[in-house]
Amino acid sequence: MEQKKETTQQIQIEIDDLTAQGVYSNLAVISHSKEEFIIDFIFIQPQVPKAKVRARVITSPQHIKRFLLALQDNIKKYEEKFGEIKIEPKEEQPKIGFIH
Repeated sequence: MEQKKETTQQIQIEIDDLTAQGVYSNLAVISHSKEEFIIDFIFIQPQVPKAKVRARVITSPQHIKRFLLALQDNIKKYEEKFGEIKIEPKEEQPKIGFIH
């Protein structure tokens, strides 16, 4: 009987100084086609009628689903450590946030 060997491939990831600083986003616009998902991360300031896309991520449907599962896992771990993340009721939410 042949045993399967699990091999873990390590990938070295580099990040430049500017990217490492990150950008703040309080609005996301998500769109998709059959082949890809596009997520625009936007920062909108109160009382300013104009906003600018800070980052755009384009990825495959398979990767976005893996991302969703990883995000759900991380939210679960976060809430176990720090408590439930509460979302304000719809009528109290400001007109900014995540759109889907």
